[in-house]
Amino acid sequence: MAERKQLDYFLLRYVPNMVRDEFVNIALIMTESGGDGGGFAGLHFTKDWRRARRADPYIDIEVLEALGREMELRLSDVAERAKLLHGMMDSYSNLLQLSPVRRCLAEDPARELKDLASRLVEMPKPGEWIEDAELPKRAGRKWIYSEMRDAFRSAGVWGALMKDIPVSTYTNENDDFSFDFGYRVGNEIKLFHAISLVDVGQETRMFPLRVAKITTRMAERGEVPKFTAVVEDVFDANKKAVKTVLAFMADENIRVAHLREMVGIAEVARRELRV
Repeated sequence: MAERKQLDYFLLRYVPNMVRDEFVNIALIMTESGGDGGGFAGLHFTKDWRRARRADPYIDIEVLEALGREMELRLSDVAERAKLLHGMMDSYSNLLQLSPVRRCLAEDPARELKDLASRLVEMPKPGEWIEDAELPKRAGRKWIYSEMRDAFRSAGVWGALMKDIPVSTYTNENDDFSFDFGYRVGNEIKLFHAISLVDVGQETRMFPLRVAKITTRMAERGEVPKFTAVVEDVFDANKKAVKTVLAFMADENIRVAHLREMVGIAEVARRELRV
């Protein structure tokens, strides 16, 4: 098994409207941690400006592409790399901002760079966006799960998480339900699951009942479960079905977290897992 390298990465964001705090990720920079500034250094700079154009129809793409070429050149030179990384924060205008630095471990840094960039910078590949009606719906369990995954990846804890955690060990071998993500801290096990309050179907209604079924059995094994249901930021809280689900989750001590809280949740996971 190849040795895993410790890597630092951050995103370059285009910020057309600082007042509204809106941005579009346009690049990802990754370098090998520590050392003398040598080792791996890579850059993924977008060539697909559709999202940026939607945010700012007057965006100067030529200037940004020239910046991308300059960054790529300087990263390839060890001496220039250090100057670039130290000077980025001071040199860029308010239209460009840097995300916090994140850390991850990978056997193949180039592959990790490509994978992270495909998730955090680029638009999904399948299909072309023609009309707004064809845009992927920003609601539903699958979308929430994808955003949760990206938040955990961005925090650098992806490799340390438990994923698709089966409950069959607490129920029976025919139970195919699994929690999306989780991790242990001592005898406490924190479990996170994507739940849609926009599409309130059978899966959403059943979730608190599933939690109720296994909580006692986990406690019998000396485990202390902490359940978090991650839901959309926007949903109709006055709908009867939503009120009912929220009431049942409250009865089972299930924390309900809006998707916008995932950055904080992932950061807590990073500290607790000491990644």
